[in-house]
Amino acid sequence: MTTWLRELPKAELHLHIEGTLEPELMFGLAERNGVTLPYDSVEAVRAAYDFEDLPSFLGLYYQGMGVLHTQDDFYDLAMAYFARAREDGVVHVELSFDPQAHLVRGVPLEAPFEGLLAACLEAESRYGISSALIMSFLRDRDPAEALEVFERAAPWHSVVDAVGLDSAERDHPPGRFAEVFARARELGIPGVAHAGEEGPAAYIREAWEALEVCRIDHGVRCLEDPKLVARLSEARIPLTVCPLSNVKLKVTDTLAEHPLPALREAGLNVTLNSDDPAYFGGGMLDNYVACYEAFGWTRDDFIDMTRNALQAAFMAEERREALLERLA
Repeated sequence: MTTWLRELPKAELHLHIEGTLEPELMFGLAERNGVTLPYDSVEAVRAAYDFEDLPSFLGLYYQGMGVLHTQDDFYDLAMAYFARAREDGVVHVELSFDPQAHLVRGVPLEAPFEGLLAACLEAESRYGISSALIMSFLRDRDPAEALEVFERAAPWHSVVDAVGLDSAERDHPPGRFAEVFARARELGIPGVAHAGEEGPAAYIREAWEALEVCRIDHGVRCLEDPKLVARLSEARIPLTVCPLSNVKLKVTDTLAEHPLPALREAGLNVTLNSDDPAYFGGGMLDNYVACYEAFGWTRDDFIDMTRNALQAAFMAEERREALLERLA
């Protein structure tokens, strides 16, 4: 089954490119940029990947991205991910990135934008992987700052496929960011948002209604609100679920207890994703294989979820049709 799952043409819709930073590359970039890490070895970094919840993960996540300084750093980061994605049978990737987290470190906007764009072009040429860029805002920072950063990114608006909302969810309702999402919509840029991971089902409803997002990242806690489930199912709003991430961050104790089967039984538009694979123990193929082992899903089940992802992806219709034909 693993070989078949690898060959399935998968689309990764929920991926934080900073969360693909493997310890080996972290040390290499630290040396390149003269950054001193609080770890003396790759093994020590991996040993630190024992998280109690989302906030405990974010501390290490932001510490790790401190080695990213230049356009070349972001290019190397993305190309390392694309190489692994190719081995997993990924054919389309949507890279979320956090400009605010880099600006506060003195890294100019052009470094992530130009580095990631160059990598996306190279990945398409070298590996045949199509891609999209999602400019995400940090929900635990001032919404006015998000709007200011979005306006500063005007030179790259034409290559931003969507805006997103991420970081610590608890006590940070999505509606606070309605203005920047509305501004993006004025420019024809759609929105996605993290909701219902550690936050309540009400945050999913708020992201959908106040931000007018077209996708919900995570969304697993929607099951707490049957009326919301019915609305999401009827509207076919995609949920970009990240199984291994949810286990690692204690959203659920084990994968066997994950609500994924219940989400699918409720008729929800579920997709499978890796989130931050360097930190959560697995890329796309690992997530697919883990779900097969935990839930005993059939090939038709995986084809269905892969089709959901391809239909929800930000990509040219010609590309979408070609990839969907490969599932037939």
